[in-house]
Amino acid sequence: MAGCCQNVRRGSRALRAASAVLVGRCPLSSAPEPALAATAAAPSSSRAVAATTAPATHAASSAAPLQDAHRPQPLPPPPAVDFADPREAFRSKTSGELVRGLLVLGLCSLDPLVERAPQLMNLTRKLLGQRLFEKLMKITFYGQFVAGEDREAIKPLIRHNGAYGVGSVLDYSVEEDLTTEEAEKKELDSCTSAFEKETGKQREKRYSAHPRFGDRRAGVISARTYFYADEAKCDRHMDTFLKCIEASAGSSKDGFSAIKLTALGRPQFLLQFSEVLVKWRRFFHQMAAEQGKGGLAALETKLEVKKLQEALAKLGVATKAESQHWFTGEKLGESGTVDLLDWNSLIDTRTKISKLLLIPNMKTGQLEPLLSRFTEEEEMQMKRLLQRMDVLAKKALEVGVRLMVDAEQTYFQPAISRLTLEMQRRFNQQRAAIFNTYQCYLKEAYDNVTVDVELSRREGWHFGAKLVRGAYMDQERSRAAELGYEDPINPTYQKTCEMYHRCLDYILEEIKHHRKANVMVASHNEDTVKFTIRRMAELGIHPSENKISFGQLLGMCDQITFPLGQAGFPVYKYVPYGAVNEVLPYLSRRAQENRGFMTRAKQERHLLWAELKRRLLSGALFYSPSPP
Repeated sequence: MAGCCQNVRRGSRALRAASAVLVGRCPLSSAPEPALAATAAAPSSSRAVAATTAPATHAASSAAPLQDAHRPQPLPPPPAVDFADPREAFRSKTSGELVRGLLVLGLCSLDPLVERAPQLMNLTRKLLGQRLFEKLMKITFYGQFVAGEDREAIKPLIRHNGAYGVGSVLDYSVEEDLTTEEAEKKELDSCTSAFEKETGKQREKRYSAHPRFGDRRAGVISARTYFYADEAKCDRHMDTFLKCIEASAGSSKDGFSAIKLTALGRPQFLLQFSEVLVKWRRFFHQMAAEQGKGGLAALETKLEVKKLQEALAKLGVATKAESQHWFTGEKLGESGTVDLLDWNSLIDTRTKISKLLLIPNMKTGQLEPLLSRFTEEEEMQMKRLLQRMDVLAKKALEVGVRLMVDAEQTYFQPAISRLTLEMQRRFNQQRAAIFNTYQCYLKEAYDNVTVDVELSRREGWHFGAKLVRGAYMDQERSRAAELGYEDPINPTYQKTCEMYHRCLDYILEEIKHHRKANVMVASHNEDTVKFTIRRMAELGIHPSENKISFGQLLGMCDQITFPLGQAGFPVYKYVPYGAVNEVLPYLSRRAQENRGFMTRAKQERHLLWAELKRRLLSGALFYSPSPP
């Protein structure tokens, strides 16, 4: 028992020492860079309201006249946003672009066409030849959803949108064109450790690779998928992300860039980290249930230290004296209780973990090593993953770009969120430079948001979040049903919307009370955008504070994006770019996404048609947009 406790303590210390890559305490990472300015302007707009430096305060009655003269004036309310005005929505578009939008979005609503989009694109290329095929794509689907072939080609569109108050999030959308068999082979190879291959032992089903779900593209229509090949390819992905960060810095002030961790390293490590974190949290909740505190919200669950020590002793994990030393060494439980944040601090996801990291066996209560060992090659691969993250975060901070880490499947996501959190601890001291992504179709989304906000509050760094509904619903549900674990997805779309608004409202309240949080509302849902605007007004959060941003995909929901930009709200388009042939997988998914979206997008098509008719009847068919 003493040895077990000593291993836990030794493992905790060793893991902290190994955290160098992300927190800058060893040669793998240099000292933190100087902080960038904490304030920056949203995309420019002639109708945006200028920011002031501080809210008005009440003066003492005896000095009221003098203080009133120097008191900052309250910010005027932002202009009202009308999402039903076609003229305002499409004032940045030529009539030709309106026609293209009607054509492309209309075709996306035809199920037979969309289902066969990849085959039809390949057939059209064979019939027309490469040159004519590219021209056809550029005046239709490619022109609607992709900005251009390279960073130089997309600059005119970025400048044009910026003139209307809309910023850009650059997204290099080139994807590897793999067959299903090739994707499955790469996934199984890269998600299985050498130890598993040698011994035949496997992790929990949820955190193991399975042939049936080897192709992670299946059932995913709105997220780019990366498959691990080798370390050189990960380096190329990192270089691509670096170029996007540099381009974002030059395209819009205080811009964003997005990265995916599965592009930066072997996914085996994300699976292993996720399993460890989930088991550790599960053990906490098991102890809470034994203390009669099961079913409480994450932040409300507090374990009494004395009862916890008794339970650990009963399970044979540690004597009372040993566990007392354990908690005292971490300066935990001084209030007599331990909450989930305290519990999580006892485990560190950063390497070297293979010989040191212990996790609870739910059947025996014993702490057991995750794996016997990693090979030297696996240790090096894991270090490189963390180093690549470090390089990207440093570059983003250096050039003033905010870095968003995209969410992925639930069997990767606990590790992705934890690693992103470690980046936030380091780089978000002065402002929200690193943003984590929260998928609100998950049942645990609210707990995830509230726990991370509370941690940022305790430690004093700026919380940054992007809220999305989620991109992997069908795949997640199928995998859970087949492998026999609980479906992680909310049961209905309405429940997901409620979760989204609940998470968003919690962050907005945090912004109101502490002003140390930022959120990107990444949504095409008009009701969600209206909800955000209403709550901002109720809470006294002005758009010019640049605490809340909005985001939509290029080619979709312009009737939401551009009115927001013209009213002075920080709003961004995700701007994909890449050569025609190399973005065909992306275009296929855009068509598929719009097929489902069309049931909720009749308004956009109605507005497009209304504006086209207005121009035709008023003699303005050859209207040339001129920035305000």
